[in-house]
Amino acid sequence: MKIKDIPKQNRPRERFLKYGPETLSDAELFAIILRTGTVNENVVDVSNRLIKEYGLDKLFECSLKELEKIKGIGSSKAMQILAMAELGKRHKNSQKPVRFLSSAKKVFGFMYEKLKDEKQENFIVILLNNRNHFIEDVLITKGVLDASIIDSREIFKPAIKNSAARIILVHNHPSGDPTPSEEDLKITKKIVDVGELLDIKVLDHVIIGKNKYWSWKEKTLK
Repeated sequence: MKIKDIPKQNRPRERFLKYGPETLSDAELFAIILRTGTVNENVVDVSNRLIKEYGLDKLFECSLKELEKIKGIGSSKAMQILAMAELGKRHKNSQKPVRFLSSAKKVFGFMYEKLKDEKQENFIVILLNNRNHFIEDVLITKGVLDASIIDSREIFKPAIKNSAARIILVHNHPSGDPTPSEEDLKITKKIVDVGELLDIKVLDHVIIGKNKYWSWKEKTLK
């Protein structure tokens, strides 16, 4: 059945306009985002099939290439799904503003939602003032970390630009195990040394795993 064959009052857009988004099912809301179906399925049927087969959580965790391989999802729809997922993450993070980062546990709580579903390692620098008040977090690199290609200038450039007195290094391990590699420790030492020369203190390096973290500061002070 094509969308035009569904009684007008039962179509997602018309129901949205008349009753509001909260009355629509997950599939109907999804259909409004995707807009069009395929030759053999209308957009509501496509949405129902995707949610039933994968679930919203798994769809939002897929990469662009993985989504493009799903029947009925091309490049455009894949980008729409990932854009929707990213907006959801950002909205969730915006509801929990952090003003004071005083421990690795707080850093983990702040960054976990942003990094937990990432399939690649993300190396992020959190900028703080001299009272550990949050200024900004900046993505430095995405991909496998390599001390030989980590440019200290790129790490400290946003800190200098924003007059940050302190920074915290954060990256994720997609494997879920936050235990640092030799390369992680090498990178940390390199950045700490440069920070001392620039008088910008590196407070910690927090590695995010699945529901747990590793802290350079906590381990080195034991």
